[in-house]
Amino acid sequence: MLDRPSKNTGLFLVITGAIFWGVGGTVSQKLFHQHAIDVNWLVTIRLLIAGLLLLVVQYFRKDLSSILDVWKNRRTAVQLVIFGLLGMLGVQYTYMASINQGNAAVATLLQYLAPVMIIIYLLLRKKTVLTRQDVITVSLALVGCFFLLTNGSISQLSVPIPAIVWGVLSGLALAFYTLYAVPLLKQYDSLVVVGWAMVIGGFALSMIQSPWQIDFTNFTAQSYVYLVFVIIFGTMIAFWFYIESLQSLSPKETSLLGSLEPLSAVLTTVLWLNEPFGILQLIGTACIIGMTLLLALNKESTKTSRINDKSLRVG
Repeated sequence: MLDRPSKNTGLFLVITGAIFWGVGGTVSQKLFHQHAIDVNWLVTIRLLIAGLLLLVVQYFRKDLSSILDVWKNRRTAVQLVIFGLLGMLGVQYTYMASINQGNAAVATLLQYLAPVMIIIYLLLRKKTVLTRQDVITVSLALVGCFFLLTNGSISQLSVPIPAIVWGVLSGLALAFYTLYAVPLLKQYDSLVVVGWAMVIGGFALSMIQSPWQIDFTNFTAQSYVYLVFVIIFGTMIAFWFYIESLQSLSPKETSLLGSLEPLSAVLTTVLWLNEPFGILQLIGTACIIGMTLLLALNKESTKTSRINDKSLRVG
């Protein structure tokens, strides 16, 4: 059993994990646009390798039974398969497709609309009542999206429509992912749930795009370095660090520092990939990040936030 990390260690872990998630999206954009990597292949290989590595980490943290117990109950086994296919694969594919069609900054920010979608869902199901915070949250999201996608000009969009569609679908998939994961997380460790979900999603997508069906002759040394970063650092280590940080930090602290993910995605997209980003788009970015911070700062008071406390980050 690992020793409980100190708070400083927890801060380092969550900050590093969040930055790795954000930069991982930007590096994926580099692979799609400049190295001609197929999005189906990258999602497949990313899920399979990262998922298996997370299960290996769980094995060394605990034991083999902690990994296999989820399959011994038929109900939880079915839930895990559904979560892997509709939740994990849904989030990962739509997010990567949005990056492929547009850029990592917009894809990440659109995915961060998931809390707003959860609020709307809970209101429609009458599981919560509309509060002043909900109104502010939704307003920030709408204003942020308008500026982000139009840069203030209603006559034209600043990003391609397919990128927006995939990005919104990514937010919807993340909302489902967040809500559906709760029963599983009450019974099993996060590493087990996410590790198996990644393996299930990767295996399902491999039926369409086999991991070995790609022309490796076009790969450069730089391509392999970027692939390793996306799979190992931007996925496996990022999630592992986030989970480890929860041992010494509160959900509020991890959520607040997790906002570094969209910020790092925007900064690396603009500064490293030289993507054009207007002033009003930056204001839109600030609105969406502000929405995330508002939700994190009010963790204790809303039903939506209590659900998010039990959810899993996904980059």
